[in-house]
Amino acid sequence: MKRSWKLAALALFFVALAAGGFAGPRVLALTDEARDTLRVYTELVSVAHDRYGAEISYRNLVYASIQGMLRTLDPHTGFLPPRAYTGMRERQQSSFFGLGILVGVRDGQLTVISPIEGTPASRLGMRAGDVISTIEGDPTDKMSLDEAVDKLKGPKGTDVHITIVRRGLSEPLALTVTRDEIPQTTVRLAYLLDSQTGYIQISDFARSTGSEVAQAITTLKGQGMKRLLVDLRNNGGGLLDQAIEVAGQFVPEGSKIVETRGRTRDSVQSYRASSDYKMLDLPLVVLVNRGTASASEIVSGAIQDHDVGLVVGSPTWGKGLVQTVYSLSYGAGLALTTAKYYTPSGRLIQRDYTSFYDYYNYDPVSGESSGDSDGGDGAAKPPPQAPGEAFHTDLGRAVYGGGGITPDVDVELPETTPFEQFLLSRSAFFQFAVDYENRHPVESRDWAPPAGLLDEFAAWLVEEDLSTADEVAEQLKSPEAREFSLRQIHAEIANAAFGQQERHRVLAGSDRQIQEALKLFPKATTLLAQRRDLDSGGPRQAELPAATTARR
Repeated sequence: MKRSWKLAALALFFVALAAGGFAGPRVLALTDEARDTLRVYTELVSVAHDRYGAEISYRNLVYASIQGMLRTLDPHTGFLPPRAYTGMRERQQSSFFGLGILVGVRDGQLTVISPIEGTPASRLGMRAGDVISTIEGDPTDKMSLDEAVDKLKGPKGTDVHITIVRRGLSEPLALTVTRDEIPQTTVRLAYLLDSQTGYIQISDFARSTGSEVAQAITTLKGQGMKRLLVDLRNNGGGLLDQAIEVAGQFVPEGSKIVETRGRTRDSVQSYRASSDYKMLDLPLVVLVNRGTASASEIVSGAIQDHDVGLVVGSPTWGKGLVQTVYSLSYGAGLALTTAKYYTPSGRLIQRDYTSFYDYYNYDPVSGESSGDSDGGDGAAKPPPQAPGEAFHTDLGRAVYGGGGITPDVDVELPETTPFEQFLLSRSAFFQFAVDYENRHPVESRDWAPPAGLLDEFAAWLVEEDLSTADEVAEQLKSPEAREFSLRQIHAEIANAAFGQQERHRVLAGSDRQIQEALKLFPKATTLLAQRRDLDSGGPRQAELPAATTARR
């Protein structure tokens, strides 16, 4: 068995070295130099396995050496062991079979954040705040979140037995839930912020994202939408074809959305908006931040370059490397960088990655690495990044490449205080809200926090041993701290009573980037009018600045 795994592991390494399953025959066509090098490698693996001072498997040796090899290429080429590869493919699907709950770890416990309406979990009456204590008799306190989710998933129509602990119940509640198909939506939220402003939040780009966005736009227009806010914050990307499909709903038909350029001839391609969707043609604002990367940078870059909307927030991550995923032997995969992304104006999205340390610790807002002052290896923090090469939008606005997408209007979020961060990390607002809503059921979406709620929360913090009475009184003394805490409690009570959308609606009222974006719709309206003039043969000159800053 050991020899079998050794041969399998080495075969896997050879296939990975030859750039994945597409190149199986090329393994036989390696040069003499490559064969000699691989012979040294096989000897090294054998010696390390047989003579190392502790037990070590061939699998660990080979997987670690693959990761080391790929680190010499770029930050985003990656080897995917079978479990990771399977998980990636599942995330790209439009549905899976399970219970229909959003779960997370709260205070060390597997907790229901929100049941999804119309799913097995919601039909059985599962609530936000329910703690799943066992799955098929196994305690969840020793499971990772991924392990627990894997156990909850399964074939359609099969049962999973769980035990939940709920505040207000003296005994755990045993439930048998029949798994069903659960839509894996990437448009997490789509609703009207006010009578005319639509809001769409896209979490990532998977198989159905384009059609989800189209459906959301149709629904919101039917509800009276006259302008749209698209939230791409913390959207780390996904499938290229879906980014193209989404961007194609906002830019003129036939417009270039993105271009890929690589070493091989077939890696140089230009992608344009098709006629599958009609252009939105409404004032548009797009929210971005440091967590906006890859496919979401393609969308925001195309919208900015074609002057069909304003980009607002903070500079994006700057991930513009094209990963082609290849299937390897034994259920593994390889995400190999094969090209780079360029926006319609010709901007390179990818940031410099000469230093991996600086790449992963770089803060695009301050222009500095976020680690220790010496970078951990004696290297000084890099100076603030100077603008790269200048490019121009369709209307002539200056934009810059080589560092992600720079917003048209820069709006930074305020930092939370250490005490607020502590309360968030301990899920204090969530836990108190669940407890409060159980005792005082909220039946109206117009519910407002009553007088004395914050005092009740302060007493609860002391009862739960999360703080002392003196510390709570000191920390909640300022109007800003009281407003922040009351808003968080209100949002979590809305979530417990009505779900994630109502939670977001409450938080949106104090989200500085959303509120600033709402003020910018007159500018977005002007920009769209200039775009229309250009399309009808008018002048190619925008009065709007290339970038402004709104810091509070």
